[in-house]
Amino acid sequence: MITNIENTGFEALASGILAAFFAQVIKFFIFTIKTRRINFKIFTTTGGMPSSHSAGVMGLATSVGIMEGFSSIAFAISLGYALITMYDAAGVRRAAGKTAACLNRMMDDFYNHDVQAIGGKLKELLGHTPFEVIMGALFGIAFGYCFHFYVL
Repeated sequence: MITNIENTGFEALASGILAAFFAQVIKFFIFTIKTRRINFKIFTTTGGMPSSHSAGVMGLATSVGIMEGFSSIAFAISLGYALITMYDAAGVRRAAGKTAACLNRMMDDFYNHDVQAIGGKLKELLGHTPFEVIMGALFGIAFGYCFHFYVL
């Protein structure tokens, strides 16, 4: 049992980082089962199910809420940070990914399928669907709760 970080900022930070890490691990296994191939790049990519960004920020916010109280200023700040991050993941970054996919198709046609002539394709999997964000957030909440009450 680790007691030296219990009820400190280090606990909140560890909860957020570990929630994001384990969401990436889950994402790896979902991808492997779905496609029947192993791709270790999944550990370092954005997009996919569940959202590790959402898991991380909600793990952090949950830990802060448990330690400081759900009516505290610290929780309000961490929840605001989480909501902005999740909005960005499902909104702005997802739109950028769709734009990249459209540009890739256009450049494919324009350069007759030789996109390496312009430096390669743009990354398309940038954001998340709202469902992926919600599942990441729920995982982060559950992780933050379990981390505080069962791990520490």
